[in-house]
Amino acid sequence: MSALMPTYAPSDLAFEKGEGVYLYTADGRRFLDFCAGIAVSCLGHAHPHMVKALKNQADKVWHVSNLYRSPGQERMAERLAEASFADRVFFCNSGAEALETALKIARKYQRDNGHPERFRVIGCENAFHGRTLATIAAAGQAKLLEGFEPVIDAFDQVAHGNLNEMRAAITDETAAILVEPVQGEGGLRPAPEGYLQGLRDIADEFGLLLMFDEVQCGMGRTGKLFAHEWDGVKPDVVSTAKGLGGGFPLGACLTTEAAAVLGVGNHGTTYGGNPLGMAVANAVFDVLMEDGFLEHVTKMGQALDLALQGLVAKYPDVFTQTRGQGLMRGIQLKESIINRDFKTELETEGLLVAPAGDNVIRLLPPLIIDDSHIAEAIAIFDTVAASHV
Repeated sequence: MSALMPTYAPSDLAFEKGEGVYLYTADGRRFLDFCAGIAVSCLGHAHPHMVKALKNQADKVWHVSNLYRSPGQERMAERLAEASFADRVFFCNSGAEALETALKIARKYQRDNGHPERFRVIGCENAFHGRTLATIAAAGQAKLLEGFEPVIDAFDQVAHGNLNEMRAAITDETAAILVEPVQGEGGLRPAPEGYLQGLRDIADEFGLLLMFDEVQCGMGRTGKLFAHEWDGVKPDVVSTAKGLGGGFPLGACLTTEAAAVLGVGNHGTTYGGNPLGMAVANAVFDVLMEDGFLEHVTKMGQALDLALQGLVAKYPDVFTQTRGQGLMRGIQLKESIINRDFKTELETEGLLVAPAGDNVIRLLPPLIIDDSHIAEAIAIFDTVAASHV
């Protein structure tokens, strides 16, 4: 029996190495990776620029803590701010920590502005914001909350995409709105047209912070640095992670100057933004900001969606619809076919994907894929789908 706590139900696959968009087992089997560590390995595996940056930093200093200045951290913060809405950046280790930072900001912002009674955050049904006690309460999903009662009573949820419900849920205790521009775990649901701008308008009207969870949909995943940029909306706070470190555990909370209310002693982290993480993050950012890179992501996202739509048309008894944006795509299965079982069948044929809510198969390939990788993935889908007809 393994000494690991049984918090996961992994497949029997174990990978020894990776190269580009492929992973390899110890016995030499090759798998096309359209999971990318659940949207983490944005540049694929063993990307030479990332490997070089990590090795160079490893020969210098690994960790010194935030008791001292970190030039790499300062540089990365400046680059993120220059490329986004943000004025300030806080680095941490994960998406959940980035969301916890945002939730603390919401409370302190309202207190600093004379409204200590405002502490509640309104989010959306089917959301996912992490696994801490606060972030599972923010999502409000019963399957996440079971066994961890009493639930932290500071959060409300409304239907995703419904501005009327959002407005109606606001009370004198509301501090902020928290939404994923593209729901990931909840089933690859992009925000409807005009929804994010509507949230901005509501937040401004009621004096609330508008906070976006871009842990999964950020860092180039949709073809923009952040998904909310497609709507031309400026948030107050954005939490991100996953692709930020390209495989190195790293998260960040970005804010406007007005929302940068955390000062000395208000918040902190031991490992967040350490020299190793910042070396890798700066290397990832080098590639993401190369001329044409994000345009490539958009082009590949469109090609992948078109190919998935072809599967829906060819196998109407297997698939129902496609969803998503950029290289954050999903294909929904008929109720009679369980997505986790279908995922296992795809693995048997050499394709790695991830399940999502609403019986969706999630495709989150490295952002470096090309047309040949899409064709290879679709051929495997075709093989497995044909077995269900």
